[in-house]
Amino acid sequence: MLLKFKTSKLLIYGLMFLFTIPIYQAQTKKLKRPKSTVGVSSIDSFVRESFDLYDKVYKYDGYAEVGTPLDDEDIDVLEEVLSEMSSLSESAPDIISDVDGIGVFKQAKATLNINKAQKALKYSIKTAKELLVGQRDKDKEKEEEKNSSETPSDEDDKEEESDASNNDINQNDSDIEETKNISDDIEVLSKFDYVPGDKLLFFDDFSQDFIGDFPSKWNTNGSGETVKIKDENWLELKSGYGIYFIPDIESLPEDYTIEFDVLTSGLSKQTSSTARLYIYLSDNLKFNDGTEHHVMTSLPFGQYDVFSIRNTNFFNRGGGDINSTIKADIRNEVLNQPHISISVTKKRFRLWVNEVKYVDIPRFIEVENVLNHVKFHINNFKDGEERIFIKNLKVAQGGVDLRRQLLSEGKISTNGILFDSGSSIIKAQSYGIIRQISQVLQQDESITLKIVGHTDTDGSDDNNMMLSKSRAEAVRQALIDVYKIDHSRLSFDGKGETEPVGDNLTAQGKAENRRVEFIKQ
Repeated sequence: MLLKFKTSKLLIYGLMFLFTIPIYQAQTKKLKRPKSTVGVSSIDSFVRESFDLYDKVYKYDGYAEVGTPLDDEDIDVLEEVLSEMSSLSESAPDIISDVDGIGVFKQAKATLNINKAQKALKYSIKTAKELLVGQRDKDKEKEEEKNSSETPSDEDDKEEESDASNNDINQNDSDIEETKNISDDIEVLSKFDYVPGDKLLFFDDFSQDFIGDFPSKWNTNGSGETVKIKDENWLELKSGYGIYFIPDIESLPEDYTIEFDVLTSGLSKQTSSTARLYIYLSDNLKFNDGTEHHVMTSLPFGQYDVFSIRNTNFFNRGGGDINSTIKADIRNEVLNQPHISISVTKKRFRLWVNEVKYVDIPRFIEVENVLNHVKFHINNFKDGEERIFIKNLKVAQGGVDLRRQLLSEGKISTNGILFDSGSSIIKAQSYGIIRQISQVLQQDESITLKIVGHTDTDGSDDNNMMLSKSRAEAVRQALIDVYKIDHSRLSFDGKGETEPVGDNLTAQGKAENRRVEFIKQ
């Protein structure tokens, strides 16, 4: 009976398309999906889901434009999409209310993103209905096409920005590429809560390895090599079943952090949905997941759809309680050299991609003090075409609250504040520490701090002295600009390479020497 009904439905729609194809006009200019998120999960989900549905409808609209009839499966998809869009549209008032109470810069950005999503939904609902009945409003289509192709004037841009700051959700925003405002990043960074461990256990930037060789501080049962890309050494991982890459880490404490950078090449819409980077915490140094205990998290690299971050744990040879998939659209991130940060605090496991926390599982580590090693694995990448590289693997012991240490001892030193090579530009992953320092200053307004920068021995003495001072000044400025600390409470200085704490002949020693001190005055 169901088959008969679907067949009849197909015949009806098919006849309608045969008689209506001539009235279809060229599609409107495609709306641009917002390039960046707001950091409020409900708003970001609403925008992402709206544009996911919009993309489907726009595809079918393109079929109609060129006269391609829809088949039974296409019609089913459109009906399902129409139902989802109606539900999503009904949730818009609740999403709009989530804009209240967030920072002014984030409000403006959220408003623009919601406006774009609402415009996408409006088009999608109207177009899906018309596709299903085989009719379109010719005059309105021409008018929309004209409006979407017009370039707004400077006055229109100013009006749009003004409307956004006043939280006018019902404005008609222009379909132009947004100009990135530095305040967008400041708002995100000010909330970033990742804090790297304070005692360095392992660091490798592959600077001590020869190009073409497998790194000396790693092991594998497959193949990989050190390669030079833009004057930096990277480890290229090779894809394959059962192949592991294991850094020489002999033991991990209860609390620690792991960080590394990822670089990709050759990814495309044809990259497999199963192309993944796996990170294991394991109970052995052998070429397997683990003997009795391990946990695993994997990052998706497929580009043609949104895939999930997967997490599983395995303890006492009997499996584990966690086998989860967390939806995460990191397609753009993996194309643009993301920084991965992991924090393990006893049983708790957290993972960030750049400044966004995607995983936070309170009891992922079911048995403490048994996972002492880190392993990497990649699979389902096309050999020689889709390439994955990692760099700057840093493992550090955590557990010390820098805020309490600063208050009790009057001084702290950290190598967790990182800068671009040879510059004073602070890397985004460093703001968790700067945020902690700001909390101390906000709690006790009588405290004043001196910020002192230190470098390794790369470069000349004079350059390193200037660099250490400019880096200390950059940290001071971040406290002033991002966290609104009074400038009169902060001074800075630099010591260059004159006070080393590690061996400047090794990559790890150099990383220890590149540090920032905070001293109560």
